[in-house]
Amino acid sequence: MYRPLSLFIGLRYTRAKRRNHFISFISLISMAGIALGVTALITVLSVMNGFETELRQRILGMTAHATISGYDGSLDNWRELGEISDRHKRVVGSAPYIQKEGMLIHGQQVNGSLIRGVLPEEEPKVSEVTRKIVVGKLDDLIAGEYNIILGVDLARILGVMTGDKVTLVTPTANVTPAGVMPRLKRFTVSGIFEVGMYEYDSALALIHLDDARKLFRMEDGVTGVRLKLDDLFKAPAVSRELAESIPGIYLVRDWTKHHANFFRAIKTEKTVMFFILLLIVAVAAFNIVSTLVMLVTDKTTDIAILRTMGATPRNVMGIFMVQGTVIGFVGTLLGLFGGIVLALNVENIIPAIEEMVGRKIMPADVYYISDLPSELHWEQVVVIGLISFAISVVATIYPAWRASRTQPAESLRYE
Repeated sequence: MYRPLSLFIGLRYTRAKRRNHFISFISLISMAGIALGVTALITVLSVMNGFETELRQRILGMTAHATISGYDGSLDNWRELGEISDRHKRVVGSAPYIQKEGMLIHGQQVNGSLIRGVLPEEEPKVSEVTRKIVVGKLDDLIAGEYNIILGVDLARILGVMTGDKVTLVTPTANVTPAGVMPRLKRFTVSGIFEVGMYEYDSALALIHLDDARKLFRMEDGVTGVRLKLDDLFKAPAVSRELAESIPGIYLVRDWTKHHANFFRAIKTEKTVMFFILLLIVAVAAFNIVSTLVMLVTDKTTDIAILRTMGATPRNVMGIFMVQGTVIGFVGTLLGLFGGIVLALNVENIIPAIEEMVGRKIMPADVYYISDLPSELHWEQVVVIGLISFAISVVATIYPAWRASRTQPAESLRYE
């Protein structure tokens, strides 16, 4: 009896059995629609978060978090720069590299490739290539033996296996009595790696740093120094700090610059998907409008009696806003529960569905990511819940306002 009048009557109306069962049916449909929309929104965004994280890990498995290079493409004091970088609290590892373009030839097969010279003992500090090698090992790259490790798709294109010979043609040339001739060198395939990104698996080849120096005539220089950080999201800030602390003029770039367009596209896709799925919640919220409009029509006499007993228009408006808000609140709550449960278990649900239907939803021979990764972000759950509830509340304003405009004399004239 001490509760506000609008809240008391609104909750009574919500619990009471209605004479018009069609209104109850529409209320349930509205509630189910909101729950379904919220569930779909949380689940889809969680899966997209998982895909983004998986792609980032695969890309950064072969790309350094930051690089230091010279403006002319060559770096002679790379050892000093590596020591300076290692002293930064965020840097956990550094390694020199040489990166050039070339053509690999085997028989009649020719393919343009990205040639990366690395030190086998230093490379694991900045990349995960050691864990990505499926045949052979990184230590097979021995200076002077001219061994090479190819991406799995590159090896497939060239038609080579470990032990086969490939010819590397570089852009630099030799001047001979017969004219200008391209530099050629035969390498032995000593390993094959598989990152899971076609960009690397089809174009990247690894050789020893000393072999790359001789091949590209870089003497004691390198292309640059690759860095690994303890937090990859701090890469832009660390790059700026290193650029300010290192004496001299160097080009310091982080991974967000190398792949900015790719991750910007993913972010845009997530934003568009968010608004598209939010329309499901909006459509369900519009059902609340129709439910309350019909309810107001059904309860016109009750409203008139309440007005004659002293209820103000604000009281009447509050009664129907309580009803619509309860529908939105329950629907949002059910949707949050369903979305969280589904997002946390989607990696187990999909294999169960695949076993039931007897086929893979994302075959490994077609998709590089053959599973559906899911990563639930609780801040997204909170935002989705608040927006869904807010849309539901806004949807109740017009029909509740119409109810508050009911004139008692007109409504009771024919009663």
